[in-house]
Amino acid sequence: MSNPLYEHIKRDPRYTELVQRRGRFAATLALLVIVVFFSFVLLVAFAPQVIAIRLFEGSHLTVGIALGFAQFVFFCALTWVYVRRANGEFDVLNAQIVQDALRKTA
Repeated sequence: MSNPLYEHIKRDPRYTELVQRRGRFAATLALLVIVVFFSFVLLVAFAPQVIAIRLFEGSHLTVGIALGFAQFVFFCALTWVYVRRANGEFDVLNAQIVQDALRKTA
C-alpha cells in the first residue's frame, strides 16, 4: 500500500523535471571527474617524461605533482558547485513539490 503523499509527489510533473535535471547535472559532473582523473592516469602511463618535468630549476616539484594537486582543487570545486546548486535550486523546487503535495493530501 502506498502513501497518498508520495503518490501526489510522483505524479507532479515538476518532480519528474527535478529528477531529470538533477540526474543530468550529476552525470555531467561525474563525467568531468572521470575525464580529468583518467586523463591524468593516461598521462602517467603514456607520457611519464611530461609529468617528470620540474616546475623550475632546482625544484623537487614536478608537473605531475602540480597536476595531482590541481585535481584535488578541481574536485573540491566541483563538489562546491554541486552542493551550492543542490542547496539552492534543487532544494527550493523539492520544497515546493512537497508543500503542494501536503496541501493536496490535507
